[in-house]
Amino acid sequence: MESTNILAISGSLRSGSFNTAAIEAIHQLSPSNIEINIYRELGNIPLFNPDIDAKTLPVINRLIAALRDADGLIIASPEYAHGISGVMKNALDWLVAGEEFVAMPIALINTSPRAIHALASLREILTTMSGVIVDEACLSLPLLGSGMSANDIVHEPTFAEPLQNSLFEFCSAIQASQPGKYSGQNH
Repeated sequence: MESTNILAISGSLRSGSFNTAAIEAIHQLSPSNIEINIYRELGNIPLFNPDIDAKTLPVINRLIAALRDADGLIIASPEYAHGISGVMKNALDWLVAGEEFVAMPIALINTSPRAIHALASLREILTTMSGVIVDEACLSLPLLGSGMSANDIVHEPTFAEPLQNSLFEFCSAIQASQPGKYSGQNH
């Protein structure tokens, strides 16, 4: 069976981030045929400046390469002042001009049920960039204030099972959108 390669990004730089914990938990819960690559350089990306050629920045080249290699993208991002985090928006701004997002399947994880503004904003930005939100794979987990780590989430069925179901739905949608890759027709 072909493996599915998924890039996962947390839009938070906070060490105790529930968004990062959710991303790390889904990584731990993924079966062997699903490779989850967690992008950990969000804080190293310089402020977006359209006068700078993105190809001259190694950190942007690594992000672009990770996206190019991915079959799908999972994003978990917090809400700040009714918007997505600045570091998440900044990374997306660097990617706007590229082809990597065109038809990219995307799943969103929301770790705060009250973060509806950021989630709506993120959906708008990603669809504007020609990404494809896979609604069946999007998930809201009430982690805010729980104090849970990735390991806690993995061992708590009320959180682990929805994450696994989300990942299954996401991979099913990815495979349905790329039948040649997953049916062995390209070998």
